[in-house]
Amino acid sequence: MRKLTIHSSKSDEMFAQLQACIKGELKEDCGESILTFKNKFGKGSLRTIDFNWGVSFIDCNINLFEETKLVFDTQDLAPIEFIFITKGYFEYSENDTDVFTRLEQFQNTIISHKRNAKKTFLFPKNEHLRINFIRINRQEYLQKKNNNVCQLNQLLVSLFNDSHGENAYQHGGSFSLRIAEEIKLLHTIDDTSGMMRSLSLEGRIYLILSLQLMEHKNFEENMNLPEAISKEDILKIHKLTTYILENISENISITSLSTESGLSPKKLQIGFKILYSKTVNEYVRQLKLEISKDFLKNTDLSVSEIVYAIGIKSRSYFSKIFFEAFEILPTEYRKHFKNKNSALR
Repeated sequence: MRKLTIHSSKSDEMFAQLQACIKGELKEDCGESILTFKNKFGKGSLRTIDFNWGVSFIDCNINLFEETKLVFDTQDLAPIEFIFITKGYFEYSENDTDVFTRLEQFQNTIISHKRNAKKTFLFPKNEHLRINFIRINRQEYLQKKNNNVCQLNQLLVSLFNDSHGENAYQHGGSFSLRIAEEIKLLHTIDDTSGMMRSLSLEGRIYLILSLQLMEHKNFEENMNLPEAISKEDILKIHKLTTYILENISENISITSLSTESGLSPKKLQIGFKILYSKTVNEYVRQLKLEISKDFLKNTDLSVSEIVYAIGIKSRSYFSKIFFEAFEILPTEYRKHFKNKNSALR
């Protein structure tokens, strides 16, 4: 395991120390610092930008070749961090101990550690990580006119007003499709520099922050939003993928999956969109097609038998969707592999 220690919570100092540790290339452009690296540590990029009133943003797009522990050993008052992971996962400990909490993909997370505590992130190896941090320096933010912190719920009000960092806080909330979609749009903002880019980034980041605050409020008040999904729901959907595979020859519908899982059709659609970026029907169809490819390549079953085995009633419909997905007809796909195998002999 590799261990890196950072001695500042300020974005510019933190990135300079990271650059010294991982030997990447650090560039600054129009208020943004971008650290890129491709070496023995791993590959990827880290980007940070500071806004007014103590708000900053860090975007991580990395793949590390070794499990890495990142320890923040600083005397600074910790920022409040709003974290959202769109790819992968990592673990968090308020102090440098062996007790970690896993931060999950698509889960709304808020953390703030005590002053003088060694906040620790544990990043897995060989995992593509895409993580967004919106960080708020509470002392600076409270100087903002009309900050409206008083309108937050009591937990967050006390956190913002904890000017000495006496209390730690951690929120692992709902899994949110809406936040994930807004972050996807954030990543598509034009790379060209200038005022338009800065304003677009700042506007999108404040929108994401407001959604994360709203999720926190609804989570604490036990309100279920249509775009939110719980960890238990995610586990049920994971189990459904095994059920679908075991019953691939059947006519699998949203209704049957809803009955099997106990989740509403709407919740199922949200969950499949979050986990697989597909609707339920798109996921089932794609799985049937992938299995049909395996049958065509590795068995002597006729196309009609394969169609029956994957639960599609019409051979013509199967050929149509197979061609749409892979730009080749099933019979031609099989010929391609037979000819390839003959050439190898």
